[in-house]
Amino acid sequence: MTSDMGALVVITTVPDENLAVKVTESLLQQGLAACVHALPTGWSRYRWQGKIEQSLEITLLIKTSRHCYRELETEILRLHPYDVPEILAFQADTGLPAYLDWIKNETR
Repeated sequence: MTSDMGALVVITTVPDENLAVKVTESLLQQGLAACVHALPTGWSRYRWQGKIEQSLEITLLIKTSRHCYRELETEILRLHPYDVPEILAFQADTGLPAYLDWIKNETR
């Protein structure tokens, strides 16, 4: 996989399983993700508007190509109920070459 077509792992959290499925299906159907892995529900503690909050959330690990990121981010924002959802992207340019190629071939 060349550097301009590098792989990303994008992390987002959602408040429930219904939204996890909705986000996952939308990203996969649009070719914006090759794979979405949902972790079991866990709690998050965080500061929000000066207060300490706690929520139960599902973490989604989204495997995509760098060139899909902006559209992927836009789609998460469109579907997400939070004012400021967690959306973090990490480069994954080192890994099993066949897996990185699969990500490239399964995203648009």
